[in-house]
Amino acid sequence: MESPYYSAAAIPKAVENVLLRSVYNWMALGLFISAFTAFITTQSPFLLNLIYGNSVVIWILLIGELGLVIGLSGAINRLSAATASGLFLLFSFLNGLTLSSILLIYTASSVFQTFLVTSLMFGAMSAYGYFTKADLTSWGRYLFMGLIGIIIASVVNIFLANSTMDWIISFIGVVIFTGLAAYDTQKIKRLGEQLIGADGEQVGKAAILGALALYLDFVNLFLMLLRFMGQRRD
Repeated sequence: MESPYYSAAAIPKAVENVLLRSVYNWMALGLFISAFTAFITTQSPFLLNLIYGNSVVIWILLIGELGLVIGLSGAINRLSAATASGLFLLFSFLNGLTLSSILLIYTASSVFQTFLVTSLMFGAMSAYGYFTKADLTSWGRYLFMGLIGIIIASVVNIFLANSTMDWIISFIGVVIFTGLAAYDTQKIKRLGEQLIGADGEQVGKAAILGALALYLDFVNLFLMLLRFMGQRRD
């Protein structure tokens, strides 16, 4: 007969596993939707003309994506799990539309190779964040400051168009997003420990927020690596 102590001790681990499994499932679904949407977009002259024939459409998509990220992150407590899930899937779809540009710029083989490298790096750092006994909380402030820094530098470089600065931003970006993969994984793991006794609605919303964080880490790491590994089409 299983002891009461063992059963009680197993509860946090069970909740943590349920949350992480749900997070990775949603993240994988989001990545699949984005990749599929990007591919379908490149095969449709109508969509290509709609998106890239007018710069206003691109800005609408980018602003829409930013709004969804802010809305999901800031209003998650006021949303139902179903609504949060729908918004995450919508974000994945819109991001797929904008990511279609990389399939027009880079060769399919280099995009695939970069995706594999990104998967390995992300997987390794996410595993580190899960298994390490070290507290990665202190990483948060430095990673956040670095993220703000590369955003500002990227905006400035839009006007400067300095290739050396672009490489520096990309290198720093790789470091930041690999670090965030570990940091966010540990953060999600610890969140699972705090959800003991929570209902399915709360766990569902936590899973969407976690999936969004890891999705953004993965996609941004992929884009940064693509600047090094991507081979442009002739």
